[in-house]
Amino acid sequence: MLDLALSENGTKIGLATSSDEEYPPENIIDGKTETFWTMTGLFPQEFVLSFPSLMEINEIVILCCNVADLRIESSMKSSLDSGDWNFLAESTLPMLESELTEEKFLVNAKVQYLRFLILSGHDSFASVHKVSINGTSVR
Repeated sequence: MLDLALSENGTKIGLATSSDEEYPPENIIDGKTETFWTMTGLFPQEFVLSFPSLMEINEIVILCCNVADLRIESSMKSSLDSGDWNFLAESTLPMLESELTEEKFLVNAKVQYLRFLILSGHDSFASVHKVSINGTSVR
């Protein structure tokens, strides 16, 4: 299966609630674990992945640091402001000292957009290093 969450496969960041020149949200989809998107202090934070076409997904893996409560939603609408988001998964992630947290979600959904809501963090600073999504293109 193809990793749908890579910029080289046409995935884009449709929205991010914060951005830093040195740690932009595009780092989430570059395929590297040593680069990351960082957010500070204020929660919730969110980012949206936008796929080039409708995708059928079955697994989402996120690699992050200091993210406590995470919710994932999906949409098939072309407008990010549609309000038409569907619940996919939610988890409270453990606080790990000196290592990244990896969380896997098994899902079965057709999506064009995925929204990741970081509802709270274990610390003022949190980061998302990589998202991987297993699935296939529907069209």
